[in-house]
Amino acid sequence: MTETMRIVEAASVHAALPYGRLVAALREAFRRGGTVPLRSHYHIDPAPDAPAGTHGGTLLVMPAWQAGRHIGIKAVSVFPDNGRIGLPSVIGAYLLFDANTGRPQAVIDGVALTLRRTACASALAANYLARKDAQHLLMVGAGSLAPHLIRAHCAVRRYRRIEIWNRNRARAEEMAERLTDLQASIAVVDDLEAAVRVADTVSCATLSREPLVRGEWLRPGMHVDLVGGFTPEMREADDATLDRAEVWVDTREGALKEAGDLVQPLKHGLLRPEDVRGDLFELCRDDAFARKDDGEITLFKSVGTALEDLAAAEMVVEGLAS
Repeated sequence: MTETMRIVEAASVHAALPYGRLVAALREAFRRGGTVPLRSHYHIDPAPDAPAGTHGGTLLVMPAWQAGRHIGIKAVSVFPDNGRIGLPSVIGAYLLFDANTGRPQAVIDGVALTLRRTACASALAANYLARKDAQHLLMVGAGSLAPHLIRAHCAVRRYRRIEIWNRNRARAEEMAERLTDLQASIAVVDDLEAAVRVADTVSCATLSREPLVRGEWLRPGMHVDLVGGFTPEMREADDATLDRAEVWVDTREGALKEAGDLVQPLKHGLLRPEDVRGDLFELCRDDAFARKDDGEITLFKSVGTALEDLAAAEMVVEGLAS
């Protein structure tokens, strides 16, 4: 008998992936491991008659599988100009197969899946790297990922103050209004330097190509979470930030080849591959030490890995079956 392949829309994905439970599921996925080929990037040129300054887009194809469990593949398009027409910059779909038979099991909304797993991967890293007594979170950026990052970070630390900085203050204010259910004071700030200097954890989710966070602003004990830069041309923190911090990544292979925050300092000889302390596999398997002491500055660079998508997709399908 042939089973019907499920179509899982965004609302059902969000409902199936509570932040705390997904953090735990990601931890188990990194402990278990799997086969995760490096994702493929394809640049999509803008239309010949597109307005000047149009950036075109990027197509990302991300497969992963675990023997005896599932095969998954995510196809994601990233079009930075979509905000001009009221669309998210990241759109995609996820296809989950049974690894024993190859039978497709579900097509899952890729945007919701990506938002949840990306935020929870940062929270998983912060659970190891942020100070246990961290109380002040600064969110840099107010795009679609930002509120999920805030909520995920709040699932692993008890933040009493949350500040939001964005180039467009109105967007930050709109986002702040949607977070009033959190047990924390929430404020929109205009002075990025002043906000970074007093925060315990700084999370960045932007499409910036120029550094926003400066190493001279950091103080002992901070944790920096860099999420937005996913190509070698993108930067969210300057070289001084990388120099002052103990650097961790989600995966070495991906981050050292794709993340401008690491690729550019590597190219200029300011960072060496061996300077990266560890990745999420090592953190979750206790193969590497996390924060050494309360004075250490830690930095986590995320570019995303298909293993995170696979774990989240499995959680979605298991939730539908229960």
